[in-house]
Amino acid sequence: MELSLDLIKAQARAAMTELVNYGEIGLEYAGTSTHNIPPLKAGQIVVIGCSTSRVLGEHMGTHSSEDIAHAIMDEVLPIAKARGLYLACQCCEHLNRAVVVERECMEKYGFEEVCVKPALHAGGAWSVRATEVFADPVVVEDIKGMARAGMDIGGVLIGMHMHAVAVPVHAENDHIGAANVTMARVRPKLIGGARAQY
Repeated sequence: MELSLDLIKAQARAAMTELVNYGEIGLEYAGTSTHNIPPLKAGQIVVIGCSTSRVLGEHMGTHSSEDIAHAIMDEVLPIAKARGLYLACQCCEHLNRAVVVERECMEKYGFEEVCVKPALHAGGAWSVRATEVFADPVVVEDIKGMARAGMDIGGVLIGMHMHAVAVPVHAENDHIGAANVTMARVRPKLIGGARAQY
């Protein structure tokens, strides 16, 4: 597969657009109804984890690419900002999947700041890019499962940051470059059993 930054940007834009609109435009994939997924509201969190190596078709952690991180961030951050959403960027396993957020987000949700600066091979290109473009970026240990939507680019495991109940987005836009993209949105728990009405 021949990759260009323009293609990666287009794929990132399409995936992010689908993620934030999922459930709002009556989409149904594979018989899965989206009617219990509430629209995203301003002030909610979208978490994204990204292996730029996997986007390039390489093994995770072996070909971190600042260019790829820039291309994806250039597309997803404006979409989040336009909706008033906070973007949370997951660091790699070497930083225990800590998360880069803006200070405003940290203070609103009461997250705990940690003292570390993501680097290309300890945090990854994705989290480094977040520290470069976020307004007053901070690294927090975790976001306490508060993400209402999430995108996993390349199998980096973002589930720990999602609020229950996470529902898979059966997306048409399921690749960025060579990386598989898995997305999820959150719905309230269905409780009450057979007599309950939802």
